[in-house]
Amino acid sequence: MTDEIEDLDMLNKVFKPYAYFKMVKRILICDDDEDILSICTYILEESGWEVHTRKHCKNIVETVEEIQPDIILMDNWIPDMGGIKATQAIKSREGLSNIPIIYFSANNEVKALSQAAGADNFLAKPFDIDELEKVVSGFLKGEKIPQI
Repeated sequence: MTDEIEDLDMLNKVFKPYAYFKMVKRILICDDDEDILSICTYILEESGWEVHTRKHCKNIVETVEEIQPDIILMDNWIPDMGGIKATQAIKSREGLSNIPIIYFSANNEVKALSQAAGADNFLAKPFDIDELEKVVSGFLKGEKIPQI
């Protein structure tokens, strides 16, 4: 009996830290606007999410493979390859194509741009904080959120 308890204690010490990482949801935000990154990071971290940010799309596929986000926020005018090509690159990669991507832009054609990119949803800039939280939390909960 004592050996079984010791084995269980050892398993808890080894695996318990990993349970935390599985429960925390990761979000990758790609935007070259420092203010957008700061605001989104603050809002989402306050809600308990692990936030990763990038100001460019250089090596975007490798970045996504490394971070393994549960959701991606992608700007249209992101340097290097742009939001459309970056989204298409992610969506075309096996193992990454199922990651929801929310496209955002101040462009009046954000809906058409997000569709051309193959994104799962979009937010028009400037966006309401409540809209951001609603869309992100909906995807993370597995809900189908209609286009805004």
